[in-house]
Amino acid sequence: MITDIHDETELAKFLQHNATAPVFLLKHSTRCPISAAAHRQFSTFAELGVAPCARVLVIEDRACSNAITENTGVPHCSPQVLLFSNGKVVWHTSHHDVTVQRMQNALIDFSTKKEQA
Repeated sequence: MITDIHDETELAKFLQHNATAPVFLLKHSTRCPISAAAHRQFSTFAELGVAPCARVLVIEDRACSNAITENTGVPHCSPQVLLFSNGKVVWHTSHHDVTVQRMQNALIDFSTKKEQA
């Protein structure tokens, strides 16, 4: 399942509700064919149910998208996937690198590092 995020309040609630779990967020452009391909990959990953997933539409919800960039310090790209843990970005990728495999690997790498800490 993918949760749609439209504003900063919804994003904060989503991150807080999932504060103990890593979560993925897709910044998606509805006008871009590369973003459409990334969205398919993200949707397939979300169906696996291994982590909570959310989506921000960067054109329709531009203020939210811009706030994510400002609050995380991660330069905006779309499509772009960010992996959050405890409200902080711990990994991100964009464009053709948004794949099920890369997201799975990021989750495994994050979990391994967390266990070692």
